[in-house]
Amino acid sequence: MSFVRSGESGESGQSVQFAQSYDYAFASDARSVDGASGTADAPLLAPGGTYRGTLPRAAKLYYRLDLDASSNAYVSVTAVPRAGSALTVSEGIRVAVQSAEGHFCSYENATFGAARSPHPVTAWGARTTSPVSRACEGAGSYYVVVERVGTAGASAGAWDLELTSVTEPALESTGATKAPEVWDSASPAPAAGEAVRRAGGAGFAGAAPVGQGVWRTDIAPGQTLFYKVPVGWGQQPHATVELGSSGSDSGYTLGALDLTLYNPVRADVEDIDVGYNGRQTTAALPAVPPVDHTNRYSGSDQVSGMRFAGAYYLVVHLAARVADEFGDGPYGLTLRVSVKGAERAGPGYAGQPVPRDLFQVTARDRQTAADGTDATGGTTMRALAVGGIGAGTAVLVALGAWTLLARRRAGAV
Repeated sequence: MSFVRSGESGESGQSVQFAQSYDYAFASDARSVDGASGTADAPLLAPGGTYRGTLPRAAKLYYRLDLDASSNAYVSVTAVPRAGSALTVSEGIRVAVQSAEGHFCSYENATFGAARSPHPVTAWGARTTSPVSRACEGAGSYYVVVERVGTAGASAGAWDLELTSVTEPALESTGATKAPEVWDSASPAPAAGEAVRRAGGAGFAGAAPVGQGVWRTDIAPGQTLFYKVPVGWGQQPHATVELGSSGSDSGYTLGALDLTLYNPVRADVEDIDVGYNGRQTTAALPAVPPVDHTNRYSGSDQVSGMRFAGAYYLVVHLAARVADEFGDGPYGLTLRVSVKGAERAGPGYAGQPVPRDLFQVTARDRQTAADGTDATGGTTMRALAVGGIGAGTAVLVALGAWTLLARRRAGAV
């Protein structure tokens, strides 16, 4: 395992260059797309499509959505800095959705924080009809705008992008337009029992399926692991992640371990990070409400993000600077997952989402989560091996202060 040191210390505020980063596993069926410099030539992001492109440092890229008047549309963009990227504390991406008249339907920033460790960051945008945005009503062309933020002092190299576009149909009949005011906000006790070995995936498309239970793997500094959990209508997911001891308790890394929950359209619901002093530490997500269509009417991201059933993603990142204090690892990681509540019927969509069945959980989904088999009956472990730690795996170690995923949200999302 190798690493390099370059640039200033994490306290300097300057960019830090990294020798190598873990590869992000892009979707195998992702289509290549080049964002345009303006709306006139913006390429179409078709509903249900997954795309791969690049984002230069100073570019503002435009993509097009052709929408009907009734569907909700969601776009996610995952940015992946390349090996050797020099990152700043405030650097990241901004994703916005605009009407043809230039009105903002939504925007979100996702930044790396003070750790400056190259790892995937995801931001999302939406044009919604429920709740309705008066500035973004009607059928027609809408535009997704993607750009880098906080680039002062950053390296000029391009970042890789993975973009997804999905649509959600309107309801058959108009229901409540207010989020539930009362829900069980008590976090359940962490799942107990014997841990089952389940390597994490290296991207959203290859996220390792897990269900209720205790799951065990290894993680190295600078690595990001992806898991997905089937969550039905009326159910509440909860997760804690435990990082094992290093064998040394001399030193401390702020924001060392980060756990983020994303919903089925890859919109972040909530995240938590904790420091590490070489002894076992735990990060636990706050409680989220049961999945309900009307959660979208809440002003809280934690509540409004719980608007769909389907696959929820748990993404774990270990800060690169952990290696400076405690060594290259790998470190033992335990993920405890709970899914609380009885599943109930969905809200009654007037049509099908694109991709189809995105917002439902099948018996096969639950079986896959329990035993790690894919739809053909084969094990998912072969496909997910890239997410584990093996002999010869190159470990990223870099100078930085601490890891924090910072986001700023606004608009009608």
